[in-house]
Amino acid sequence: MTDFPSHDLESAPEASKPLLEKSQAAFGRLPGLHKVMAESPQNLEGYQVLHKLATETDFDADETTVVWQTINVENECHYCVPAHTGIAKMMKVDDALSEALRTESALPTAKLEALRKFTLQVVRQRGNITDEQFAAFFDAGYGHRAALDVVLFVAQKTMSNYVNHFAKTPVDEPMQAFLWERGDTPAES
Repeated sequence: MTDFPSHDLESAPEASKPLLEKSQAAFGRLPGLHKVMAESPQNLEGYQVLHKLATETDFDADETTVVWQTINVENECHYCVPAHTGIAKMMKVDDALSEALRTESALPTAKLEALRKFTLQVVRQRGNITDEQFAAFFDAGYGHRAALDVVLFVAQKTMSNYVNHFAKTPVDEPMQAFLWERGDTPAES
């Protein structure tokens, strides 16, 4: 009963077919996440729109990776951590930054660490950020737009992380080299 369908261009609901074609064109393959999301055209379209918007924020490649991976690791997404490790490589993010995010180790700069800490606070506190937490984030060089963009990323990653938990989506073959499991002790916020 809990086996979620994984669609291709032939089996997908009609409204999902153009969305899967868009994924195929963008990635050169159909990511497993998109194949599962295709069961609900609205879910897949919502995810694609949020992903596009996330890539258009003012965050640079390192910051984008920090926000995505912080959420993925916090939510223990077996699919998204490897996927975003591969994406970070394509974005030319330093492997040391990716590894620090995967292992919940210190990040290379105070500004990136402040971004990770704020992202964790948003996720763990469900957006109930204190004045002191905002002050620390702003003191690190971020502003109101960055805070709102973190919420955008949380919305996007909540969709993918939760769908992957539901469906136990197999990690795509190109991302198999980056398989991940959370260590014994999660980082403190």
